[in-house]
Amino acid sequence: MLRLENVRKQYKDFELDITMEVKPGYVTGLIGRNGAGKTTAFKAGLGLIRTEGEITLFGKPLRQIDARDREKTGVVLADSGFSGYLKVKDLVVILRNLYRQFNEMYFTDKCKEFDIPFDKQIKEFSTGMKRRLQVVAALSHNAELLIMDEPTAGMDVIARDELLAMLREYMETEGRSVLISSHISGDLEGICDDIYMIDGGKVIFHEETDVLLDQYGILKVTKEQYETLDKSFILRQREEEFGVSCLTKEKQFYLENYPDVVVEKGSVDGVMTMMIRGESR
Repeated sequence: MLRLENVRKQYKDFELDITMEVKPGYVTGLIGRNGAGKTTAFKAGLGLIRTEGEITLFGKPLRQIDARDREKTGVVLADSGFSGYLKVKDLVVILRNLYRQFNEMYFTDKCKEFDIPFDKQIKEFSTGMKRRLQVVAALSHNAELLIMDEPTAGMDVIARDELLAMLREYMETEGRSVLISSHISGDLEGICDDIYMIDGGKVIFHEETDVLLDQYGILKVTKEQYETLDKSFILRQREEEFGVSCLTKEKQFYLENYPDVVVEKGSVDGVMTMMIRGESR
């Protein structure tokens, strides 16, 4: 659906150098610290910045993408949105003319469901309300690919849950895909099929979400236990006050062979912390 292969973008003090893919039928998560390159990767995939490398969208090189292909993409970016001087009732007219498959009934129903006012200028909306409006618009024109950078930012827990339900409903139609980033790991654990982790502009980790949650673990060992530990399956390690934390993809091996060792279940937050702050063996 979307593939970035050896895509590079050089800024004065930052370089993006990334290869990743969003497969048909997949919800793919992109995670990392602030400034890691997530938004740059999103903009590269959309052709909003000039890059080196190869980008394909819907099986076509990005340079061959036309207006009809663009209609098949729904976008929510953290640093862009609709003009603050528009009202939602004005936006309906714009969307109706922009997208041949704009579903006006869906859009208006979801705006009412999210308590988005029709006669108020968008500049008067809260951050969360602006983001809800962006999400509803992105979902309203039968897009095949959603690209969503922090779509839940500024939303309370109820609104986030409603958004995730909308994404699950969206994915019920065959052939659709989503690329999404979020600072809230639980959002990604509950909806993503696979997760890319980016740091310093480079992918440092990629895994199926089910594998991450089922097979990864973090060992909490004393320094004495660490000395006797089989380290063949340790990916990262980090010294702590109590001893050493160790990231492994073979959680079951340590559960079976080291019953006295504390083994925490893998999570997106835990793995990201260890991959970024831990040391390789």
